[in-house]
Amino acid sequence: MVAIGLVSLLNDASSEIIYPLLPVFLAGSLGASARVIGTIEGLAESISSLLKLFAGYLSDRLAKRKLLVVAGYSLASIARPLLAFAHSWGQVLAIRLTDRVGKGIRTAPRDAMIADTVSVEQRGLAFGFHRAMDHGGAVIGPLIGYVLVLIFVAKVSSPTTSEFSKIFLAASVPAFIAVMVAIFFMRESPVHTAPQSQVTKLSLRGFDSNFKRFLLVLALFTLSNSSDSFLILRAMDSGVSVAMVPLLWAAHHGSKVLSSLLGGDLSDRLGRKRLIVSGWVLYAAVYAGFAFATNTASLWTLFLIYGIYFGLAEGAEKALVADLVRPEQRGTAYGLYNLAFGVTVFPASFLMGMIWDWKGPTVAFLVSAVMGATAAVLLLVFVRPHPERERIVV
Repeated sequence: MVAIGLVSLLNDASSEIIYPLLPVFLAGSLGASARVIGTIEGLAESISSLLKLFAGYLSDRLAKRKLLVVAGYSLASIARPLLAFAHSWGQVLAIRLTDRVGKGIRTAPRDAMIADTVSVEQRGLAFGFHRAMDHGGAVIGPLIGYVLVLIFVAKVSSPTTSEFSKIFLAASVPAFIAVMVAIFFMRESPVHTAPQSQVTKLSLRGFDSNFKRFLLVLALFTLSNSSDSFLILRAMDSGVSVAMVPLLWAAHHGSKVLSSLLGGDLSDRLGRKRLIVSGWVLYAAVYAGFAFATNTASLWTLFLIYGIYFGLAEGAEKALVADLVRPEQRGTAYGLYNLAFGVTVFPASFLMGMIWDWKGPTVAFLVSAVMGATAAVLLLVFVRPHPERERIVV
């Protein structure tokens, strides 16, 4: 469990050196529009989510998860430094797709590994701890990125691809270390296998209607949840400098760390659904705030509050998936959970970019806020966790 968290911390440190600077690089150095940025991030996350279904299913069939997890981290560590040699947004798209293929291969098997290692009473805390480690890396990464920006970019009036290339190469180091930790220190628990007649199929047929309703509502919420690159663009439009973007991103993830630990524990004691609904409502409120934010002080506040949404919802969502399905279905269930993102994550980012270019950021953020609030209401009404699996009051 600790090794899995350390791998996520190191990999996210690498990823988050790059991520807050990527929209700056695309818009400033490569001249990409909001629509193009939305397309790149939407396609990247879509292919990741689609692959999570097959990787999760395969981990159930093989009753082996570590091999897929290591393969996924390895592919991402190879692809990420190639951004240093990108000179067009098309090349960035190809590299981001490869990076996200790695994420697609590893995520569902890794989540199933976490669920395999803990009891149901500690499941929320376990996922909360993992998300905290993940977000811890996302605090470290932007801080490293901030130092690298000061060294390579801040002194240049119009940064070119050359300055960003040095940062992207430096980001490959923690990714390589993450792969080494995954290979030598990660251990998987024995995976429960069902009789051949009960082997989970790559479909929804083996899952009950409650789990299916959860996936549908989740897909609607994801349609409201476009790439965070738009939040960074909003920050820059409101006066946040390139040098301050990594610090803003680090503060956001610091909020995620603290709230993830608290949120995971609360989901064990108060109920997964309550935490998820609270998180989604908070998300809608924050996006409404981004619609009208016009100064740096309000943006810093919104980024910090936005981190609390992740702490309330992320770990609780993943724990709820395990509550809703049988143990031998977990890999496939996490794949389907991520597929629910994949169905709408590209339309979400593409739609956000389209509305942004057409009507401006205020309307774009308000549309997302309304969809997020609607999904929260639907979750509250239509999804009922199984008491015998959750063992807590909902």
